[in-house]
Amino acid sequence: MTDPLTTVLDGRWAEIRRAARAHVGEVAVTGDLGIEAHRLQVLEQLRALAKTDLPALGFDAEYGGKADVGGAVTAFGMLGFGDLSLMVKAGVQWGLFGGAVQLLGTSRHHERYLRQIMSLDLLGCFAMTEHGHGSDVQHLRTTATYEDGSFVINTPDASAKKEYIGNAARDGEMAVVFAQLITGGETRGVHAFMVPIRVPGVSIEDCGRKAGLNGVDNGRLSFDNVRVPREALLNRFGDVAEDGTYSSPIESDNRRFFTMLGTLIRGRVSVAGSAGAATERALTLAVRYAEGRRQFFKPDGDEVVLLDYLAHQRKLLPALAKSYGLHFAQEDLIGKLNDIGSDAPEEEQRELEARAAGLKAVATWHATSTIQTAREACGGAGYLAENLLADLKADTDVFTTFEGDNTVLLQLVAKGLLTSYKEHFEELSPVAVARFVVEQFVGSVKERTSVLRPVDEDALLDRAWQLKMFEEREDHVVDSLARRLRRAGEAPFDTFNAAQDHVLRAGRAHVERLVLESFASRCDDPLLSKVCDLYALSSIEADRAWFMEHGRLTPSGSKAVTAAVNRLCAELRPDARRLVDAFAVPEQFLAAPMLDDLA
Repeated sequence: MTDPLTTVLDGRWAEIRRAARAHVGEVAVTGDLGIEAHRLQVLEQLRALAKTDLPALGFDAEYGGKADVGGAVTAFGMLGFGDLSLMVKAGVQWGLFGGAVQLLGTSRHHERYLRQIMSLDLLGCFAMTEHGHGSDVQHLRTTATYEDGSFVINTPDASAKKEYIGNAARDGEMAVVFAQLITGGETRGVHAFMVPIRVPGVSIEDCGRKAGLNGVDNGRLSFDNVRVPREALLNRFGDVAEDGTYSSPIESDNRRFFTMLGTLIRGRVSVAGSAGAATERALTLAVRYAEGRRQFFKPDGDEVVLLDYLAHQRKLLPALAKSYGLHFAQEDLIGKLNDIGSDAPEEEQRELEARAAGLKAVATWHATSTIQTAREACGGAGYLAENLLADLKADTDVFTTFEGDNTVLLQLVAKGLLTSYKEHFEELSPVAVARFVVEQFVGSVKERTSVLRPVDEDALLDRAWQLKMFEEREDHVVDSLARRLRRAGEAPFDTFNAAQDHVLRAGRAHVERLVLESFASRCDDPLLSKVCDLYALSSIEADRAWFMEHGRLTPSGSKAVTAAVNRLCAELRPDARRLVDAFAVPEQFLAAPMLDDLA
């Protein structure tokens, strides 16, 4: 019988999750393989996955797909329970390569390529990142010059070499190449082109062994006068006529560029989901180990189980609570991605992109820190490759810079918050503006005087109080950042650069508030409500310096938060195994010898 907690976790796409678990549960567990053997195994697993309905989920029904974007992203995330090389290779093929063809191309590309991409008859790459321009996509240096009825693709210098391209070294036959479109002697900005890569003029280098994900054949691509037909341009947002005339439904080059990139957020959402699945797997291993492993004796002679120590609870249970919160926030994000229409208002699209960027950053940083904590919580056993955590640690490490560097992504979140703040302020009436100024003055006085009522236990566990703390922090940080940047004057870059710590805090405060709201909406179950309390209070505790500096907590209130976190850890300790088992990680991916020794 399915645990009710699993039912809540599986959410809207429960059927897809069950199907993905069933498929992943049949996939062979990767042993100690060399690079070529690992790559071959992952390719075979990719071919087996292509025979299921899962790859077709995100594509249009007209071309044999299922038109279920949310289901597709959910399924890719579930691959994170197993070999993450398979998840990445699948994501490159159907998420990035196939997604770019579907979302940046038009019917001429859809009819020619989509069925082949879904069936794996055409393996492809997503060639965006360059050696000298990773996050700065707008200034990529690869060129696509229109001449004599076709585009000529060139790599002008070493910094323009396409770097770390999945599927390029071994299996890919074609790449979606992002390049500066030049026609009539004028540069029209970055556009995407379908370019075969096993042809003369294309140089391919194997990136070789990496710290992790060695089942993925990453390569470097460079182009020397590679000619492709005019129709190779993925022309949804910009086209070139036979005579070289450029046209676009979006007049502004900047707006066109960001609209184009905004359609490609599925990969970012999928990475966050996979990072979450890998983190849940690590926590399941660590909690099971901590429930059986004993260390040191009590005065009465009984040996103590690791999870009975407060220090051990402190390592694992707040991280577990945050994983639950991120899981629910991811579910809500996928719902918005699935439901948003192509004609949605720009503000709604912008909010979705910012949410995807922020959750990807927070979820992947959480994966990195939590998997390390899980490894430490299992001692030397966690360091052995046979016990799975070492590979999880290595394979997820790149997620913090893959599909967008996290630091850059949080700045994107803050930029969206500042834009919304500016628009909101401009819409206020004079009376509302005056009220706003008074509220800011009162808040400043409260910070300077720090006159606060003591926080008792009932208040700490009050969901409205918790939400208010998160909301006030976000509002204050965004407001003070906006005021700080308004003083930029003639040196806007220097002012922004000096405020980057403030910018990143604004992005993180926003995401943590979204996570708490998502978690709070699912707290009908008393156990989940208690886990939500732990997420909220452990987050406040982690940032208690800010809450005290800004008059939201007294020193005694700060101590009360820490005491409450300790108490919640002790109260949740008996339910720790149930909480991790509710993730329903397929048992074959929990087959660690360190757990057998405890049976």
